[in-house]
Amino acid sequence: AALCALLSFALPAAAGEDCAQPARVCADAVPGALALVDHGRVARVLVDDADFPGVVRAARDVEGDLAKVAGGAKPGNVAIIAGTLGRSPRIDRIVAKKGLDTRGVTGTWEGYLLQVVERPEPGIDRALIVAGADKRGTIFGLYELSRRLGVSPWTWWADVPVPTRQARFIAPGRYVDAPQVRYRGIFLNDEDPALGGWMKATYGGPNHQFYERVFELVLRLKGNYLWPAMWGRAFADDDPRNPELADEYGIVIGTSHHEPMVRAHVEWERHGKGPWDYTKNADNLRTFWRDGIKRMGSHESVVTLGMRGDGDEPMTQGTAIELLQNIVADQRNIIKDLTGKPPQQTPQVWALYKEVQDYFDDGMKVPDDVTLLFADDNWGNIRRLPKPGETRGGGFGVYYHFDYVGGPRNYKWLNTTQIERTWEQMHLAYEYGARQLWIVNVGDLKPMEFPISFFLDQAWKPEASGLDRLERYPAQWAAEQFGAQHAQEIG
Repeated sequence: AALCALLSFALPAAAGEDCAQPARVCADAVPGALALVDHGRVARVLVDDADFPGVVRAARDVEGDLAKVAGGAKPGNVAIIAGTLGRSPRIDRIVAKKGLDTRGVTGTWEGYLLQVVERPEPGIDRALIVAGADKRGTIFGLYELSRRLGVSPWTWWADVPVPTRQARFIAPGRYVDAPQVRYRGIFLNDEDPALGGWMKATYGGPNHQFYERVFELVLRLKGNYLWPAMWGRAFADDDPRNPELADEYGIVIGTSHHEPMVRAHVEWERHGKGPWDYTKNADNLRTFWRDGIKRMGSHESVVTLGMRGDGDEPMTQGTAIELLQNIVADQRNIIKDLTGKPPQQTPQVWALYKEVQDYFDDGMKVPDDVTLLFADDNWGNIRRLPKPGETRGGGFGVYYHFDYVGGPRNYKWLNTTQIERTWEQMHLAYEYGARQLWIVNVGDLKPMEFPISFFLDQAWKPEASGLDRLERYPAQWAAEQFGAQHAQEIG
């Protein structure tokens, strides 16, 4: 199991590497290996229509990836059978018939199993089974296979060509994987004029055609969480299909530190009444927030609590602890009323960003089930972490920055944060117990391919992200994007 964990981030095997490791994809077959690509023929990708739509869609992506790797799409006599335990009758039958060991997968958040199986069902001699504990577990298992085949998660966003191969084999054996940080994601922010201008020119605005590309990227990077773009934009208000498709894809939607109750900041300008001031306009604010929770419905979300001032500013001079505690209590009553469930059954987060940390430092408390989201100083240095051994039901998280607009100085469109600093700070965060939610501000997205990849890879398996891996990472990532020939030099 420890070996599997260490290999969870592995890229396709290079010459001289051990191709007998479970689920390792190589150019040469080892005994018992399954041919995924064999001189123009590819393994069929089979899923149940009864499975989650997001699983079916990811399977079609992998089918397309296989065709690109092979340079064609002639079906071979073997298959990849993917499905979610308890949701896919086909997978459940194979697990029962073949006695597959699902320990470490069943009941494990986003866990998955890769295993070659002989004669899984009539008409199929051999197959690679991709079995997920839940919707995203299956999706991550499928995309991990694509990555091992040499398909970069950045193929669409950064025009990384898919290398064609005559043959690709997957080694036999049982491979199980699952994340160690529950929510792992990115925040599109400060997105004008670059990303905002491009999305308008390309898609007509921040609609679902744009966000489908973002959702797929996040999933291919093994993330599951998104704070959508918010400079004059409102994810659910701009296009009602946005939250519907996020839920279908398997992306958990949150909102930034100053956008409570699943409502974008600009929505108050569009639909709110009166001042953004709870001491003067509480009734209208509660109505506004109720509409946000009502619209959220059953879509998987993490609800931001609290309140900051209008325009990403402090709410008051000093720390009005009693006022903010009353706001949080009222927000949780809204969640309880509209979901019909105890509030602790809806994931919530309180972001201790900038002056909000002063409230916490001065003694403000929120219910134990709420995640406390610590922040860096906007320059990559985390301001505080849980006390050693401190625990709470909602756990702890970190809001980190690769992009920042604000005083004393902006930095945009440049990758200014070394991954060594990111590793050190997030390693500390994990060791101190911040393991519930990692979110990073990535600005316009495109200039940050390298640090985004690193951040989400580390978030998936912090315990496997040691200094030796940190040293190898730049060259490994370069090989994944640019090929092996110059990877060491590029790294």
